[in-house]
Amino acid sequence: MIKAATLLLSCPDRPGLVATVTQRLYELGANITHADQHLDRQAQMFFQRIQFELPADAPAWPAIEAQLAPTLDALHMTWSLIPAERIKRTAILVSRQDHCLYDLLLRQRQGELRTIYTCVISNHPDTRPVAESFGLPFHHLPVTPETKAAQEAELLRLLRDYEVDLVVLARYMQILSGDFLARFGRPIINIHHSFLPAFSGERPYHRAYERGVKLIGATAHYVTEELDAGPIIEQDVTRTSHTDEIDDLIRKGRDLERLVLARAVRLHLQDRVLTYRNKTVVFG
Repeated sequence: MIKAATLLLSCPDRPGLVATVTQRLYELGANITHADQHLDRQAQMFFQRIQFELPADAPAWPAIEAQLAPTLDALHMTWSLIPAERIKRTAILVSRQDHCLYDLLLRQRQGELRTIYTCVISNHPDTRPVAESFGLPFHHLPVTPETKAAQEAELLRLLRDYEVDLVVLARYMQILSGDFLARFGRPIINIHHSFLPAFSGERPYHRAYERGVKLIGATAHYVTEELDAGPIIEQDVTRTSHTDEIDDLIRKGRDLERLVLARAVRLHLQDRVLTYRNKTVVFG
């Protein structure tokens, strides 16, 4: 069976990067099946995503990484090699609203999202029936300002026990502390119910209604310590009018939230996103 992988690269731009990398892959016996690249001229940063195949009798992936390392490190590249057979393990965090949770679970069941869901974790018990109907463990971790540190410690323990690679906040209405983010150290994707940077924080639909906007949106982004300010992966908008009440904005917004979050999760699972300077390069 052919072995396949994705190689993600970023580094300061210089002549010959593409030629050097592709020549090294050729020397290793690789057949490049797809390649995409981007140059940020202002930052003078180069980004590339390469999919390639190797014969079935090629060395194991750690040996391939060791053979690539001298070339890529000499170019001062930040890089990662992701074997195609490696399936990411995902945990979903949610509060009371279940529309994004249902959507993610259904898309995975239908084969649209290539991941293993490990569990659903919530600060409320409301979505337990949803998780259990999909055969997933459900963990209720209530939280108050006084218990936040203990709740995050238990959350971290669960994520480590489940060997989670990715956390998705599917309308999890809690702010994760900087200490938790640093200790977890893996990607977390959030869906925010506005077109950031407009209306960050709480009650964006109500604030959009008060402002009388003609477009509302949703934004999926990586979570950082600064609220709703992490690198943006995906966004979309829909039109509104003066006839729309707050409930109409919420209904329209929920449709967007499902779509935008699913797109962002899919892009991440397919290793199509590179981050730098609080921005992303997203290879289509």
